[in-house]
Amino acid sequence: MKGFTTQIVHNDRLSDIEHGAVHKPIHTSVAYGYDSTEELAAVFQGKKPGFTYGRQINPTVEALENKVSQMENGLRTVCFGTGMAAIGTAFFALLRRGDHVVSSAFLFGNTNSLFNSFIAQGVDVSFVDATSVEAVEAAITDKTKLIFVETIANPRTQVSALAEIGELCAARGLIYVVDNTMTSPYLFQPIKVKASLVVNSLTKYIGGHGNALGGAITEMGNFDWQQFPNIYDDYKGGDPRMWGITQIKKKGLRDFGASLSGEAAHHISIGAETLALRLERQCTNAQKMAEFLAGHDQVQKVFYPGLADHPQAARSAELFKYGGALFSFELNDQVDLWAYMDRLNVIIRSTNLGDNRTLAIPVAHTIYYEMGAERRASMGIADSLIRVSVGIEDLDDLIEDLSQAFG
Repeated sequence: MKGFTTQIVHNDRLSDIEHGAVHKPIHTSVAYGYDSTEELAAVFQGKKPGFTYGRQINPTVEALENKVSQMENGLRTVCFGTGMAAIGTAFFALLRRGDHVVSSAFLFGNTNSLFNSFIAQGVDVSFVDATSVEAVEAAITDKTKLIFVETIANPRTQVSALAEIGELCAARGLIYVVDNTMTSPYLFQPIKVKASLVVNSLTKYIGGHGNALGGAITEMGNFDWQQFPNIYDDYKGGDPRMWGITQIKKKGLRDFGASLSGEAAHHISIGAETLALRLERQCTNAQKMAEFLAGHDQVQKVFYPGLADHPQAARSAELFKYGGALFSFELNDQVDLWAYMDRLNVIIRSTNLGDNRTLAIPVAHTIYYEMGAERRASMGIADSLIRVSVGIEDLDDLIEDLSQAFG
């Protein structure tokens, strides 16, 4: 089975499924019993495969983990209750006080907030322009352990220098974490740029239906964990390529308890089957909607990697199948933001992204409000900026809605 969608649809069938079901059913049990105490102990000690406690492992979640690993061409995946839980747990498990991280400055608002919380706990973070490998390299110190970037920034759609940063991390022996949420493994596979760990908010495009929260970290096998000083001795057994992801699961997930439920894993797994089909439609819609707005006399600027005037248009075209399913645009000064958004009929005024439905939100007044005006200005987020997460509706209906809202 070679095709992307064929692999996802039939992934569960690569292992035995109960009662001949065609996909893994929902398992809700928290505890698992064994016929002998010796077997129970062997499972706890990792000497024998099995299930211990629902906080760390669940058959339905494990099936989703295998599916995500296959999508990303990774070695192993650990799933979490949300994408934020995935990032936070990985940092908690791998970093210690005094360590240094270089991060993209154009971060999703909640990730920015999380990293500032780590700063308060003694982990130093430098925020830089990740569209430039030179800026990333200039921020590296002798305490740097990790580089963190997003593929496409939310909401201004800057595209990180993914390949160049991958080469830099390989040369300097640094963990390279790539958040693939905005592109998903259908549009881009970070293993191609030598990523060490890949983050996905499963809530977004992989789940795709706005009905389940989830997150994932996938080990790509590109980092030499034997030379990483923060691996505890307890997690150094077996294949060294797995030391990092084992510590994330057994230290991070176990201690933080940010678990994904069987029910949510099932929703996400079923949603993932149509990832390619949905994104083909969403990205095509996004391209046409961005082009429409770019030619409108009441729009100041449109930010979408698929537009020729985007600063990283060539990079996007080289790396990604499409320019993504999210764009943002600034209204001209004479257009009232609130009135424009209130006139939208098909497009829903809502947060979230990656849904089948098209969603729009005024960025500065909502998801980036807590950053403050100074930080928003440094990120180029104007008060009139509207972010649009494009869905699968008919294109003509979406274009007409954008047009009529100008009044």
